[in-house]
Order: sequence, then structure tokens, then C-alpha cells
Amino acid sequence: MLVNSDKPERWKADIAQSVDLYNNWFLRFAPKAYRDTRLTTTQHVASALELTANLTNFAPILLQKNPGVLPILRMSTAPPIARDRLIGLAQVMPGLVKCMELDQQIPPRLSKASLQAQLMKINETISKLVDKDIFTWLEDSHKPMKEEVYRAATIVADRLCGAVADPIIRNAQEQRQLAYIKDWLEKRGYSYMKSGEGLKFDTMKPGTFSFRLNVPVKLLGGAKQINIPMDAVIMPLKSKAGEFPLLIEAKSAGDFTNVNKRRKEEATKINQLQATYGKKVRYILFLCGHFDSGYLGYEAAEGIDWVWEHRIEDLCELGV
Repeated sequence: MLVNSDKPERWKADIAQSVDLYNNWFLRFAPKAYRDTRLTTTQHVASALELTANLTNFAPILLQKNPGVLPILRMSTAPPIARDRLIGLAQVMPGLVKCMELDQQIPPRLSKASLQAQLMKINETISKLVDKDIFTWLEDSHKPMKEEVYRAATIVADRLCGAVADPIIRNAQEQRQLAYIKDWLEKRGYSYMKSGEGLKFDTMKPGTFSFRLNVPVKLLGGAKQINIPMDAVIMPLKSKAGEFPLLIEAKSAGDFTNVNKRRKEEATKINQLQATYGKKVRYILFLCGHFDSGYLGYEAAEGIDWVWEHRIEDLCELGV
């Protein structure tokens, strides 16, 4: 049964309501989400400054022991430099920098001599570019006051948060969407089950739901299997034995530009799900924000239905 994908006559009104809902949330809560992250990030930067003796010591041995400080060092230069820019300027191995930043460790197979040479290049590049307008004590080698250090830490934290502002907002919005689904379901007698601990999507009992649950699918004619993470999995109260649960992907968007770049992801997922489990698959989107008719039309053509957050009661039409 289709709820919204087969009703294009009401898409325009729904799009307008969805945009208003997202914008109202953003104006009220996004600044707080950003500020909270900035406060935590400022503390991390302050710790890194203490570790590096207020940016006077980030020698290879220190970088080797504390690889996680590298993103902070990149944001301490004038101008701040992206990861790939650092790789190019220092002429170091991309794998080393990415491993230090993403995994916060040193590649285990790198020889000691090669590692020292690579880290020295990073040290020399950062030293040449360090922003002395922020780290004022480096200009005349005076001992910085606490206020100076904290001010510098907040500036670097702003730079770090600015580089990941969209993910910060997206994560906050996703958490809010799932909390809204949880509240709506529990008011209707559903029980939340924590993912992990052996919970499987196809053994859930009627009247239960879970978040962040993996659904395995087969690739390459069944020769390979991967997991597709689902934001929400709901087994309706009146489900019968062997019935497929409702799979939900929560999506939000703060503008119309990027949604069409991501729409193929959902098409790939439903194709993989149907190739593994057949037409009994029930996979929908839970939308809030800027999703235009072009996006909706594409998803409808791929056989994907959706429920708008501003009309969550449409879940009832899916047997929830």
C-alpha cells in the first residue's frame, strides 16, 4: 500500500509544510547544537595546546604519541588548511595523515625512519604557517596568560566546527527525528528494543521497534553479504508470524541542493533489499526539510514511499 508516493497532487503543500518545520527547528535548536559541540571542541583544543606547550612543541615524537592533534594543528595555521592541502604542501603520504586523523593512530607497517621523516615534514609545514595573530605569544616568545590561551582555543574550535557544521546539524536533527518516532510509537503501546545484543530484524516480536539495526543483504549473486543500517525498524502490533517489518530511513535536509545528489543511495538500498528478500520488503523514508518534487518523483519511480514528519500519523496507513 502506498501512502504518499502515488499522490503527487499533494506534494507541493507537503513540501512547503516540511520546509517550514525544518526551518523553525533550525532557528530554535541548531545554534544550541552548534554551541554545545563548540564547547566540547574548545576543551579538546585547550588540551592539545597544553600537550604541545601552547604550540611551541609538536615535534615528531609528540605527533607519534598523539596523532589526534593533527586536525587541531591544521586549523591553527593562516590560512587554515584542509587535510589534502597539508598532504600536498608537506609532500607526505596520504595514508599517514588520514590514519592519524580518522583513526587517531600511526600506520603500524610504516618503518621508524620513514615515519620520522614524514612527521618532520608535517612539523616544518605547520611551523611555517602557524597563525601568530591567534597565538600571539609566539611572536615575541612571552608566556601566555590563561585568557590568551582560551581565546586561541575558542578560535580554533570555531574553525574546526565550521568545517563540520553540516554534520553537526544533521546529527542533531536525526536524533530529534528518532526521538519523535520513539515518542509517537510508545504512546501507541510499542516497546523499544535496544539494537545489538543479538537482536535481529526478522525475529522482532509484534509491537516492538528498534533504532540503528543492521539488515543483511546479498551482493554479487549471493557471493558476498553486507549490512545495511536502518534508522528505525518497526514490527507492527498486529503482525503475523513471518511478516516483514517496516524499515525506515530518517532523512532531513536544510536546502534543496544536496538532496538530489543523495537520492541514488535510497534506490540502491531498496534494490539490494528486494534482490535479497523479494517484494515483501517494506522500506520507506521519514522526511523533514527541503525535498523538492524532483527528488520525490525520482524516489516514487524507484518504488520508494515516504512519510512526512509533519504528518507522522500516515504510519497508521502502513499498519503501524
